Amino acid sequence: MRIGDLAARTGVSVRSLRYYEEQGLLDSSRSSGGHRYYGEEGVDRVAYLQRLYAAGLSSQTIVSLLPCLQSPSAATSDDAFDRLIEERDKLLTHISGLTRTLESLNELIATNRAHRPASDTDPDREKPGETAQDHTRPSQ
Repeated sequence: MRIGDLAARTGVSVRSLRYYEEQGLLDSSRSSGGHRYYGEEGVDRVAYLQRLYAAGLSSQTIVSLLPCLQSPSAATSDDAFDRLIEERDKLLTHISGLTRTLESLNELIATNRAHRPASDTDPDREKPGETAQDHTRPSQ
């Protein structure tokens, strides 16, 4: 199938498919006129690549996982497992940092509300028993 057909069947842009090929993630053959042609397995490969990208993996990381798909063995499976664990640990570290950042921001919001001059009729003024989080405004 041609690149436009693969794009239509997978919901992935032609530009993305070209990128996948440039990165060594997707193979095609070429016609004498230079047109890309993909086999039926290209549909499954693109779906797999999309799952890996959705998991936050980079092209470089995905390339390192492909041996497990292309030549399944205990060794390639173990290598892929180790790499996925490494990526998960990086993500957990990032989430932990974001959680600390969120806690700091909540403390700043609470401090702001606690030290803000307010009148008795001010709707943003904390009432006894309320916290600054009760006054957070939804994003617009």
